[in-house]
Amino acid sequence: MRVLFDQGTPRPLRQYLVGHEVKTSAELGWSELKNGSLLALAEQSFDVFLTTDKNLSYQQNLTGRRLAILVLPLPNWNVVKLHVTEVLQAVNEARPGEYRELMW
Repeated sequence: MRVLFDQGTPRPLRQYLVGHEVKTSAELGWSELKNGSLLALAEQSFDVFLTTDKNLSYQQNLTGRRLAILVLPLPNWNVVKLHVTEVLQAVNEARPGEYRELMW
């Protein structure tokens, strides 16, 4: 799957998403885009959007999205690295239009 990391997503996580193509919003020059525009662009080329923005579901209408959106509980790499297996499993299981907040 093609995975897009939002700005707050810890970059070292990408090395653990084996078998997936990972890009960051910064690499694509999309860092300054607002969530609505970012999601619209991401939907054109990506399968999964990985973010730490827990407010996304309140700020955006996610109905009808083709993009799976996975939300990490926090952006701290020292904590996230303890849960890379769970994140990989969530990415592997992601389905179009799914919105899921990971918990640990």
